[in-house]
Amino acid sequence: MSGVLYIVATPIGNLDDISLRAIDTLKQVDLIAAEDTRRSGRLLNHLGINKKLISLHEHNERARLSRILENLSSGMDIALISDAGTPLISDPGYNLVNAVHNAGFKVSPIPGASSIIAALSAAGMPTDKFSYFGFLPQKNTERIARLKAIKEQKGTLVLLESSHRIERLIEQLAEEFPDNRIVIAKELTKSHENFLIGKAVELIELFKQDPALSKGEFVVLIDNPPAENDASDSGADIELLRLLLSELPLKKAVQLATRISGKKKNYLYQLALDID
Repeated sequence: MSGVLYIVATPIGNLDDISLRAIDTLKQVDLIAAEDTRRSGRLLNHLGINKKLISLHEHNERARLSRILENLSSGMDIALISDAGTPLISDPGYNLVNAVHNAGFKVSPIPGASSIIAALSAAGMPTDKFSYFGFLPQKNTERIARLKAIKEQKGTLVLLESSHRIERLIEQLAEEFPDNRIVIAKELTKSHENFLIGKAVELIELFKQDPALSKGEFVVLIDNPPAENDASDSGADIELLRLLLSELPLKKAVQLATRISGKKKNYLYQLALDID
């Protein structure tokens, strides 16, 4: 009988934020693949778990695939964990999980902590529609281009950022999202957890007044509601798209709707996706 690959969420800060099921799974598997074996070793020691660890990170993931597939084929159960939170969410693991599925083995999630969901639950922003974009590129030109692109997405926009780039990001948000409400969730579940709320220019002042704020890990949320003209006309736009989608493929329907209505293509494309 072949083994199972378990995707196990681990704490994002407070070590008590791990489920009983996650602990039981880590105790029962034959092997644990970890993003950083030293960091994960500390968690396992805290839990009193002594299991064989192998590293699986962005630089060696493809090289590890054949070994893990062989282990699963021989009946070994394996757990995949990242440094913190849920594996694959801005962490390695996609290539592995995809390969395991393609090989016909079972993949089972053991859900738990996620900085994205934790931030959304406590930020006081709309959660009926949100988009996650992970970390922005490092180069300024690419970062600005990405920010300009995500402005077309409506709802709550979610980014991750590190301590050495957080102030640069806020300055860039002041240029691209000057009037939007922003929440910066800092060090979630840790002793210095904090939610900083305001427009970008106000947040810039907070960071200037207290340089210690730039230390830590951050989830950045941007409230990006539909423009008033988009919201008021959305009913008519939806009806137009419904009519076109009944006769045309999605891409062609959006192209034609753009020409008819004069609305932005990305806005209509998102509406069409919701309909489709």
